[in-house]
Amino acid sequence: MDREGVDSSCADTPPRDYDLEPDLSFSMRPVAVVRSPFRVHHGTPRQPGVGTPRDGFVVVRQGLQNLLQDLDGFSHVWLVGLMCYARGWNDTVVPPRDPERRRRGLFATRAPHRPNPIAISVVELKAVRRRVLTIGAHDFLDGTPILDIKPYLAYCDAVPDARAGWVDEIEGRALDDHRVWWEEDAR
Repeated sequence: MDREGVDSSCADTPPRDYDLEPDLSFSMRPVAVVRSPFRVHHGTPRQPGVGTPRDGFVVVRQGLQNLLQDLDGFSHVWLVGLMCYARGWNDTVVPPRDPERRRRGLFATRAPHRPNPIAISVVELKAVRRRVLTIGAHDFLDGTPILDIKPYLAYCDAVPDARAGWVDEIEGRALDDHRVWWEEDAR
C-alpha cells in the first residue's frame, strides 16, 4: 500500500469473489420525509425532469435542523430515499420507453422495484426554511422516507460525455414514460 492507502497491486486485476457475509444487513433511520402532491405511482413522473413538474417539500426530522446550515446556497440537491411503496423485483424488466419492449437487466434500468429499493434524485432546491426544503420537479411519492440529502456539485457530479447504453440506441424512438392501462382506450 502506498501513503494514500491505495493497494496498487490489484489496480489491474478485477476481484473474483463476493466475500461479504450472506446475511449482512443494515438498519437506517430516515432524516426526512417527502411531502408531495403525488399520492400513487400512476401519474408520478418516473424521473424528476419528465412529466408535469410539481413542487414538493422535504421535512427534516426534529433535531436535525442544524444539518441544513449553508444548504440554501445550492441550486440542486441529491435526495437519497427509500422506495417504501415498491413491492418485489424481477431480474429483468421491460422499460416503458423501450419501443422494442425488450426485457433488460434490472441494473440497466431505473425501475423502482429493486433488491434494495433505494431512490436517488437530483432536484432543484427552491428554498430552505427552518426544517423544510422546498423542491422543484421531483419523482417521489408523498410519505417517501429520505435517508440522506447531499448538495449537487457540478464539478464532480456532472458527466457531460456519459454514455447511456441501450437508452442512447432508442433516441428518437422512445415511447411515453408511462404506459396507459387504466383508461378504456388502452385495452
